[in-house]
Amino acid sequence: MKVLIVSDAWHPQINGVVRTYEYLSRELEKLGIDVQVIGPAHFPATLPMIFYPEIRLAVRPYRRLKRLIDEYAPDKIHIATEGPLGWAARKYCLRHDRAFTTSYHTQFPDYIARRFAWLIPPLYKAAHQGAIRLVRNFHNASSAVMVSTPSVENQLRAWGFTAPMKRLSRGVDTSLFNPGPKTLFENLKRPVALYVGRIAIEKNLEDFLEMPWPGSKVIVGDGPVRARLSKKYKDTLFAGTKQGRELAAHFRSADVFVFPSKTDTFGIVLIESMACGLPVAGYNVTGPKDIITEPHLGALDDHSLEKAALLALSRSDPQGCIEHVRQNYTWEQAARQFLGAI
Repeated sequence: MKVLIVSDAWHPQINGVVRTYEYLSRELEKLGIDVQVIGPAHFPATLPMIFYPEIRLAVRPYRRLKRLIDEYAPDKIHIATEGPLGWAARKYCLRHDRAFTTSYHTQFPDYIARRFAWLIPPLYKAAHQGAIRLVRNFHNASSAVMVSTPSVENQLRAWGFTAPMKRLSRGVDTSLFNPGPKTLFENLKRPVALYVGRIAIEKNLEDFLEMPWPGSKVIVGDGPVRARLSKKYKDTLFAGTKQGRELAAHFRSADVFVFPSKTDTFGIVLIESMACGLPVAGYNVTGPKDIITEPHLGALDDHSLEKAALLALSRSDPQGCIEHVRQNYTWEQAARQFLGAI
């Protein structure tokens, strides 16, 4: 079987969508599936995304995308994102009477609305509703929408999504993210609270940075508001982007993982931190509430990130976190879910 994945998020970008399809592709190939991913780098003309200049979007991609699809002649087509490539792939499938599946990876309506509200605050509601209509139209043409958790499915149903929903969970590379000694942060006051991810307004990082904390805070990642936040919060260590073993060492060396975002559909970093034995703290919202389902995994709070972080720290059970991830989150399992949905 030949499977084509079309994604506006692909190399050289570093984010959850890219990592998801990296690992899925590897596992699918182990199962004998021929996989090709088409991303912006396949197109000669790209433009930087507004607010995310490091993300390039393909310009007028339809004709070249059609040629690439026809040359590959896939048995199945999966559209990962709602960007220019996603819309072009959707157009191709509808024109050629090809069934296709999609995934809902990103809280696109909230991201759009927050940026409009940042410019003109009263526009939040109108922008949010308009974006919901856009993504609903995009996904309802698919034969199935892949969602990471039950709470995401419930949200999309409430928004009027009518396409069938299929579960697509996530996994952890436990050969990389696993327990070990704390080799970093020896000069920082304990306990160390860690955040890993994009440094952008939708991640709600100021809640973490303003949170009263008896120890130190570390942020791993990069993004459009890093310069402003690092200048304002000088007591926080902004460690920059880390990957592979270096990233795993940052997880192991912290004492609690704090996830302030209220707009994520899942959060792979949550299960990667748990695989390293780190408890998770966050708000009781989609993503964290689907993952932190038992007390020994961490703590959630409706209003106070500080309360959640202190409670998660007090409940710390490294071995329990590790075993939970190994039993419930594997990329092999996710790949089989993907195959069952396309």
